[in-house]
Amino acid sequence: MNLSLFVTATELGLILSLTVLSLFLSYTMLNVCDLSTDGCFTLGAAVGAMVAISGHPYLSIPAAMLAGSFSGFVTALLQTKMGINSLLAGIIVNTGLYSVNIAIMGGSSLLNLNKTETVFSILKDILKDTVLSSYCTIIVSLIAVIIVIVFLSFFLKTKLGLAIRATGNNPSMVKTSSISPAFTTIVGLCISNSFTALSGCLLAEAQKSMSIDIGGGMLTVALASLLIGTTIIRKGSLSLRASSCAIGAIIFRLAYMFALRLKMPAYMLRLVSSIIVIIAICLPYLKSKYPEFKRRLNHKKEVA
Repeated sequence: MNLSLFVTATELGLILSLTVLSLFLSYTMLNVCDLSTDGCFTLGAAVGAMVAISGHPYLSIPAAMLAGSFSGFVTALLQTKMGINSLLAGIIVNTGLYSVNIAIMGGSSLLNLNKTETVFSILKDILKDTVLSSYCTIIVSLIAVIIVIVFLSFFLKTKLGLAIRATGNNPSMVKTSSISPAFTTIVGLCISNSFTALSGCLLAEAQKSMSIDIGGGMLTVALASLLIGTTIIRKGSLSLRASSCAIGAIIFRLAYMFALRLKMPAYMLRLVSSIIVIIAICLPYLKSKYPEFKRRLNHKKEVA
């Protein structure tokens, strides 16, 4: 694998690690599997692209995050106030977001940002004629990832952050502590979905294009990356565990790039993603069973 492919994998890994950090908050801390991730990712890309096209590249980022927060709010509201199962609530929102995203894009399924000023093109102009000009995508993405990791490291240690973590561990205990699990769930999903939307916005601006299927399979990719990261770093501080999300995302993209290097047809790449998820899920279990397997194997050798 040459350097250019490694750089591309790192760029995409860093951008998509923001979605992985979203799952780190919602799935790992809050214990909610949000199936609206694909639609929310596309929502962030659509809002960010449209705001950038209108001539506001800096405003595109907070606008995308705000849209993502609203998506998380609706998802959380359905499951906490309407009594809808969390998985079903995510599916409903994800389905509805398809139409919403098309509407935001002005009825089109594709947006071209080649002549649009973005945060990446602005940084590239600033770093013009320097060695770093070729790494603008990595720089912007890395800054975003660091800010989100630092935010999570501090936020999850606050009273509200601890309440969110407690809701994921034991909702009944949270109720007895006069804390509303509905409120913590709503706040948690609003924040996590804002990260997903930020990831979509940055990907659209980095690729200079945005299509309606940009978020397709994003939940699978993010879940695989999260599991890979947590397998590598299972214990440690919050910041270290959050950082494992970025590591997992980069490793996933490298594996994906390796599959592309094998000249697999495009329709096989979803299967590759699924296989990576299976490996990531099964690896800790197989690792725990290895000592027992080794002991049985030695016993059979002794008997023989």
